[in-house]
This record gives sequence, structure tokens and C-alpha cells, in this order.
Amino acid sequence: MGELILRRRLEPTLGVDVFEVKLGDEFLMSSLFTVAEIALAELGLAAVKHEDLRVVVGGLGLGYTAVAALADSRVASLDVIDALAAVIDWHQRGLLPVSAELIGDIRTTLVHEDFFALMRAEPTTFYDAILLDVDHTPRHQLDPSHADLYGVAGLRRVSGHLAEGGVFALWSDDPADDEFMERLDSVFVNSTAPRSRSTTRSRVGSRPTRCTSGRRETSDPRGARAGRPPRVASQPPILTRRCCRVRADLRGRGRGQHRGCSRASAASRTFLG
Repeated sequence: MGELILRRRLEPTLGVDVFEVKLGDEFLMSSLFTVAEIALAELGLAAVKHEDLRVVVGGLGLGYTAVAALADSRVASLDVIDALAAVIDWHQRGLLPVSAELIGDIRTTLVHEDFFALMRAEPTTFYDAILLDVDHTPRHQLDPSHADLYGVAGLRRVSGHLAEGGVFALWSDDPADDEFMERLDSVFVNSTAPRSRSTTRSRVGSRPTRCTSGRRETSDPRGARAGRPPRVASQPPILTRRCCRVRADLRGRGRGQHRGCSRASAASRTFLG
């Protein structure tokens, strides 16, 4: 997918360090612009109406979505999945502004895995919230292999990983288009596209979209977990990518075994000056 670069620079007008990530020719994220990442977690979790939440975030990045999810006291466990081992390593080494907070929370597990492959597989864990922030939009993906998740069949597979009452929330850099909203409506009970307006200069006019949807009524394969009665699901959309099946916790201890990569991992460089 290209070379992965983490860069730190001083922003002279604000007098702060700015952390930026690029993947190949794609500019992915900046620590100056985190409103949308935080809103993804806040909006997604606000749609979940129960307690003791199992949450998964597709795409670790700079960690702002994950930390915003941890701010919700109802979150009992948080899996954060990323396809790029270097991104997980940055946080384990404490290189980013929220790394210490993320690593220091015992509810968090970092997972080095391809999120899209995980969604294609049979579910082994059922989540109360799936929060996805990987691709720019459902039409503009970082990798062509992600495209199937945004079709009706792919969304149904995502729905299968949700618990009753669960929420699937998806980030998009463009307003939701009618065709994609129709796909969501065909799979989920409710679909909405709230907008989060950035106040930063470089994103004036950008209105990141979250599509929130509710899963159609089904029986929970786990039964009534923790004494809860079955619920009608209400969910938003999710994504993730990975090459190697290595599961690691925040203290760097491996869980599971390396099973090889289906494609080469991105090379990485770190510039922290």
C-alpha cells in the first residue's frame, strides 16, 4: 500500500508539535484536526442504549477515536484493529500525544489484523459498537480490497458481527450519497448521516459524515448476554485492514501466532524532530 510515514513538526503560529501520517501519496491524518475522529466515537456510542459495552474500532491511526471511546464509562472492552504493525508500534513506544492514555487503559487491546478480512469471516465476538475510520469515503478506498465491504453483502457481513442493539458507525470525508444510504437502509433498521463541521482552517467547508444505522431484528446468537433480553439492533458502519495475524496487547506481549501476510506490509519511516 506504499510507504508509511509519521512526521512531527512544530507549527510556529500555534507553538505546538503537530503529528502527521502519510501512506504512499495519501495524506491520512494530522493531530491538528481531530474533531471528526472524536465525533465518530461520540456519535456512535450515543446511539447505543445499554451498558457493559464491547467496542471495536477499525483503524488505530493517531488514536483519537479510540481514546474518545474510552471516555465513555459504559465501555467494558475496546479492540482497536489496524493492518499496519508500525502504527501499533508507534503507540506502544509512546510516540503520539494520546499513546500513554491509550496504553494505560486496561480495557484496550491492540490487534494487528486486516479488519476487512475480519468482517468477511464468521463472527467470534459480537460487538455493541463497530466504529470504522479507514477509507476516505465508501467510494474512495485506500486499497481496492476494501470495496466489497461497502456493498449490500459486505454490510450484511458487518451486521453479523453486531450484538442485538449494536451500532455501526462509519466515517466519510464526503456527505453520504443516496445510493450508499439506500444500501444501509436495506441492511439496517435506521440510517442517518449527521455532519461534524471542522473549525480548523485547512478543513473549512469539510463536513465529515457519519452514517449510523440500526440492524434489522434478529435473535442474538449468544442469547441474552449478561442477563439482557434480546434487543432490536441499532448500529453504525465499520472498517479496518491488516496483513499479519498478530494480536498484541498494549504492553507489547504477543497473543497468537504470525500466520503470514496476504500482501506486503507497508514500509515505515518515523521523523520525530
